[in-house]
Amino acid sequence: MPVHVTQHDELIKKGWSALPPGYRIPDHPPTLEEARAWCRRLAETHYENFHVASWFLPERLRPHFHSIYAYCRVSDDLGDEVGDPEASLALLDLWGQELDACYQGTARHPVFVALAETIRACDIPKEPFADLLVAFRQDQTINRFATMADVLGYCRYSANPVGRIVLYACGYRDPERFALSDQTCSALQLANFWQDVRVDYAKNRIYFPLDDMTRFGVTEEMIAAARFAPQFRDLMRHEVDFARAMFQDGLPLIGMVDRQLALDLDLFSRGGLEILRAIQRQNYNVLRARPAISKTRKLTLLLRALAHKFVYPKIKKWSAA
Repeated sequence: MPVHVTQHDELIKKGWSALPPGYRIPDHPPTLEEARAWCRRLAETHYENFHVASWFLPERLRPHFHSIYAYCRVSDDLGDEVGDPEASLALLDLWGQELDACYQGTARHPVFVALAETIRACDIPKEPFADLLVAFRQDQTINRFATMADVLGYCRYSANPVGRIVLYACGYRDPERFALSDQTCSALQLANFWQDVRVDYAKNRIYFPLDDMTRFGVTEEMIAAARFAPQFRDLMRHEVDFARAMFQDGLPLIGMVDRQLALDLDLFSRGGLEILRAIQRQNYNVLRARPAISKTRKLTLLLRALAHKFVYPKIKKWSAA
């Protein structure tokens, strides 16, 4: 009897074909050991900064951070690497069903088999994982934002859940720490937006608030033509200052967590602030070239973070220099 293939099935097939074979949901779940090995390989080969940061995690937490990272990485790729919004939405719906199955104990994908143990051990609710999928779905249909409140509303789903998941994994679940984490995560997201203006525009996305663009006299045509002008410099200076203030607001969290997590927070905050400084160093002209942080500068940031952890563990005041 012939199998009826629906349009939805075709979209799923098309989506999987654009991604690495290992991303597909298998017919049978792997063992926990196999699932954790899959997540570890993805975490340690796909993102060098995660690998560096993971050196300083307590041994007992590393498998949990691998599974968390793998979930975020695959979710992001389902939304950003397929090249077809409809196919991405179909895959994200399927991924959301697998998240539901994870909380019901019936997941099959390696990410969710490993994540189920992390969720159990760290008592993490479903909400922040589901919130991330909201952002990746939004990416398929929303590519302009009227106000900064709208941009931050997007960050509430695209960035803030990651910080909250990390706090849960490390045993923190109070509103004060969550609020500070949200500031840092949203600031990191903004720093990445301002660093990648041209990259995002190539994907037909503009994260500058449209009302800010109007206020400073910047048009979409200027971005499309990579035409740097004083108006664009003034807009970028404004957005960089806004993101820097958010980083400053989130910094007290570093002094409110254990030393291992404090090092990671320190590294990410320093890295985000360094992106903003790199933008400033090139006179805010991100249309000419993508601001980058040199390997030497990255090492300097790492050494400063280590100094705060090992040499000055009791000092709560944090320098952004």
